[in-house]
Amino acid sequence: MTTAAIAVMMSSCGSGEQTSEATTDTMKTEVTTDTVAAPVTPSTVVDIAVGSADHSTLVAAVKAAGLVETLSGAGPFTVFAPTNAAFDKLPAGTLDNLLKPESKATLTGILTYHVVAGSLKAADLKDGQKLKTVNGAELTVAIKDGKVTINGANVTAADLTAGNGLVHVIDAVVLPKK
Repeated sequence: MTTAAIAVMMSSCGSGEQTSEATTDTMKTEVTTDTVAAPVTPSTVVDIAVGSADHSTLVAAVKAAGLVETLSGAGPFTVFAPTNAAFDKLPAGTLDNLLKPESKATLTGILTYHVVAGSLKAADLKDGQKLKTVNGAELTVAIKDGKVTINGANVTAADLTAGNGLVHVIDAVVLPKK
């Protein structure tokens, strides 16, 4: 009875063609299953942002700054990616002004302040660590009670992996010191 129950369970599982032959002493089972594809890793850190409804403002800013090609390059890059809500916290009119063609240099400076060369996983970050950004300035990591912040912005999702680096989601836009 046990072998019959196993045969019934096996024939009801999976999506491939299955045949079974049960005997009282042994059970022979031939199983053919469909190949399951491995999860697809986004090609670039830009692809991660493009694929996230919470990062449409960041994507618009990256396009306005002309950084899509750069951030789609070989890398590796570690990107601290502010959400749409993070951009909403900026003073009224700030984002609109940054997206204007005449503000491209300023916008580029702000966005490259969110990018570090190399691939830094959350486990690699240490309290008090200084991270040199692509724009040349430094970000400061703080870790308290297991919570990671970057220049005061909370990391809300970490280690989103792309073929050319990592993305860590943050809840604020970090601005370089003038």
